[in-house]
Amino acid sequence: MLRFVIAVLILLARPAAAVPTRYMMETKGSTVGFETDFGPDRITGAFTVSRADLTVDFDDVTNTKVAVTLDTSRASASFPFAAQAMKGPKVLDSDNFPEITFVSRAVRRVGDGAKVEGALTIRGVTRPVTLDATIYRVQGSAAMDFSRLTVRLTGAVKRSDYGATGWADMVGDQVRIDIRAQIARVK
Repeated sequence: MLRFVIAVLILLARPAAAVPTRYMMETKGSTVGFETDFGPDRITGAFTVSRADLTVDFDDVTNTKVAVTLDTSRASASFPFAAQAMKGPKVLDSDNFPEITFVSRAVRRVGDGAKVEGALTIRGVTRPVTLDATIYRVQGSAAMDFSRLTVRLTGAVKRSDYGATGWADMVGDQVRIDIRAQIARVK
C-alpha cells in the first residue's frame, strides 16, 4: 500500500502540465460512514450519496474540486431505533432537510495526504469543515494507472453547530466522519 501512496505523491509533486481530470464515484465499495458516542457505546452508520462531482488535478492539487450530496432520508445506523431518531426533527429533520451537502473551497497538500477545506450544509446551516484526505491507486493496477482510485476522507463535526441537538443527554456532540470512495475516471 505504501508503494501506491508514494506513486501518487510523486505524481502530485510534478510540475503543472496536465489538465484536471473528472472522476465519478462508484457506489460499490464506497461508504460515507460516521460514528458518535452513545453513553459507553458507539453508534455507527452510513449515508447514501445522491450526487458526487469530483475533479482531481494530479499536477496541482489546489485545482482539485469536490462536491457531494447525501440523502438524509436513507441514512442507516447500527442501533435500529437510532436511524429513525436521527432522521427525525430533533436531529437531521429529513422531511424538511433531505440533503447534506459538501463543497470544497480549497485543497492543499500536507505530508502524505491533503487537507480538503469546504462548506458542509446540514439542516440548512452551512459551516466550514476540514477533512484529511489520502488517495491510493487500486491494488494491482499498473504504476501510472490512475483510472480508478480509492479516496479516504476523515474528520469530525459538532452536530450542535448545525442545530442537530436532539438527545444531547444520551448522544455525543462530536460526529466522526470516515468516507471511503472508489472513484473512476470519466471517459
